[in-house]
Amino acid sequence: MLTNFRSYAACEIAVSERPVVLAGPNGAGKTNLLDAISLLAPGRGLRGAKLGEHRRKGPAVPGEALWAVAASVTQDGETYEIGTGLVLAANGAERRQVRLNGAPAPSSADLGEIVRMAWLTPAMDRLFIEGASGRRKFLDRLVFGFDSPHARNTARYEQAMRERARLLAYGPRDPSWLDGLESEMAEAGTALATARADAVQRLNNALAERGEAGAFPSAQLSLEGEADLLIAEEGEEGLRARLERMRMRDAEAGRTIFGPHLSDLSVRHAPKRANARECSTGEQKALLISIVLAHARALSATHEGRAPILLLDEIAAHLDAMRRAALFDEILALGAQAWMTGTDIAMFAPLRGRADIFEVADSRPMRVQSDE
Repeated sequence: MLTNFRSYAACEIAVSERPVVLAGPNGAGKTNLLDAISLLAPGRGLRGAKLGEHRRKGPAVPGEALWAVAASVTQDGETYEIGTGLVLAANGAERRQVRLNGAPAPSSADLGEIVRMAWLTPAMDRLFIEGASGRRKFLDRLVFGFDSPHARNTARYEQAMRERARLLAYGPRDPSWLDGLESEMAEAGTALATARADAVQRLNNALAERGEAGAFPSAQLSLEGEADLLIAEEGEEGLRARLERMRMRDAEAGRTIFGPHLSDLSVRHAPKRANARECSTGEQKALLISIVLAHARALSATHEGRAPILLLDEIAAHLDAMRRAALFDEILALGAQAWMTGTDIAMFAPLRGRADIFEVADSRPMRVQSDE
């Protein structure tokens, strides 16, 4: 259920556990639905937008939140009521609110215990040729599924890093304060680096098991970063000591120039033995799909057959008929609730009778097939 969210004044949509297709012209509101769903997982959603940017561009529904997203999620016979939104605090400031079964939750990280989610968007087609930040965020989204505290550890590390940078820039450079912040960074940073390394190993195992299944090439993943090597060899104490030694250099640079916040994900096309950045656009898209499907399969094996929710925006647009069919078959075999968007409903014809299909126009989803 959406309220005052981007192009939606209000919307309620009910679906089964099957895949979901949202078809309609550009600007119809399909991606906005995926964006709303993505905010029910830890983090800032598939667009990575500021919270205020989700507000509806038009008159708000009187008496409601600035925007809100809520859902009933059923798994293992138990139903959870989850929701998030932007509200006005007593001082007039905007803040995010998260609710779980009717009670306030401390942060969106708490939703990671219930909802496991991964996504692909057209913007990610350039993931392998742009900066490390996008690849790091992509990996962290996958890590959340294996390690639910990962979101909290990432937030802890970044908060301590910001406070340390502020002290180094403006003072007072009290050694005891800096020691405390660096200890927090070392503890949280080691946890997040360890979780990333574990996830990469799990993904490589799942990718090796998939092989060339479904016409998507196998990938090989690795972490690149000095901090990852240091943490693997020296652990938390090694990272803490390095941060202490680099105080003056960080103060001069105006930023923290060493740590797991600078790690990068390297991806190789296994059959071609080539770095993903050297592959064609089509091959890069196929590699991303292969990684997300391997992640879903690994999570399903880890969580007693419960595959994550997949948000696949415009996923079929640049796939040939063979790869589209292979993608649909693998999603169905996984039993994953995959939300897929596209402008041409005909591309999803193989899913008729096996998915919940909607046409979206003017931010109104209309079911176009029954649940037979």
